[in-house]
Amino acid sequence: MYDDGLMSERPRWFTDTKEGHSEWYIQRFRTAAAEGVDLTGEARLLDAIVPPRSRILDAGCGPGRHSGDLVARGHTVVGVDVDPVLIAAAEEDHPGPTYVVADLAELELDEEPFDAALIAGNVMVYVATGTERDVLSRVAAHVKPDGVLLIGFDLDLHYTRAVFDADLEAVGLRVEQRFATWDLRPLSGDPDYAVTIARV
Repeated sequence: MYDDGLMSERPRWFTDTKEGHSEWYIQRFRTAAAEGVDLTGEARLLDAIVPPRSRILDAGCGPGRHSGDLVARGHTVVGVDVDPVLIAAAEEDHPGPTYVVADLAELELDEEPFDAALIAGNVMVYVATGTERDVLSRVAAHVKPDGVLLIGFDLDLHYTRAVFDADLEAVGLRVEQRFATWDLRPLSGDPDYAVTIARV
């Protein structure tokens, strides 16, 4: 769990956003869901990759839309987020998964290894600067050998694809496939978003 007295770096989710951002984020997705917007493409893709009834770690689960969808598809899910406001919304809006408040850079779950992990919703650009490799390492440590990490985020000057790839290699993850979108459109030119399928 995030604790000012224990951690040297606050995630960018807290430092780079304004007061009330968590509540705005929750309402944004509640409104979109009420309007019938497709919010679970990430979960559908992971469901297509893993076997039925897999154990899945939703790393940076936010208000739980992917965790809830994956449980509805028959998987066992643990959702983790550093923000207790988002976790409270996840428990209210998407019951079924197990939810945990914890910082991914220091993740230590008392769980059997997972078949796969999902890191969606720009999690990688909201963690504390300089902890990206720690996040990848700690998430991968909770996944079975040959298990999948499905990761998608906006590519920007803070965390480029080249740096991301170096971090993946440094923690022993191998890129299996990469796409421009969650519906598997191919990368072309200079993309501003990337979806990566990596293996432990």
